[in-house]
Amino acid sequence: MKILAILTIFIISSTFVFGELPIGEIPPTIVLKDDLGGRLDGTQWSSEELVSGKVLVLFYVDPDESDLNNHVSEALKAEKYPPENYGSVAVINMAATWLPNFAINIKLKSKQEEYKTTVYVKDLEKTLVQKWGLSDDNSNVVLFSKDGKVLYSVDGKFTDTQVKEIVKTVWDNL
Repeated sequence: MKILAILTIFIISSTFVFGELPIGEIPPTIVLKDDLGGRLDGTQWSSEELVSGKVLVLFYVDPDESDLNNHVSEALKAEKYPPENYGSVAVINMAATWLPNFAINIKLKSKQEEYKTTVYVKDLEKTLVQKWGLSDDNSNVVLFSKDGKVLYSVDGKFTDTQVKEIVKTVWDNL
């Protein structure tokens, strides 16, 4: 009986350690503006934009872990999904690093040049960690349906199998 109780506690606590959002649900609305962050140009960003009529992938990344899932973004980019049905958002967890904001901003501008259609957003106060329970100091990838429901959610480094799964999930939901 004790083993079952310990196992249950482990499973429940693991849910909070890993920042994967529940599949099939629309997460609570988040607005990043002013002291909380926003787009690179300083305008606000709202998670309501994830209900866009497109399948959207959201990368929530600690700048210190920015390369952890490059293989995922490259695999998705290689698929050449139709831009009228697919998009991407990169939210940077600015409070998760010791790097100065000006250095991160320079890197973000260069990323914006490389991924022109991606919407880049700064989270200055770990809002997505606090409100959505995403994993802090990590790389989170969340795929949203056209109506803003979570289709796929992984925190940490993607395996090859997970890369194939997210690529297929995008195609299946376009």
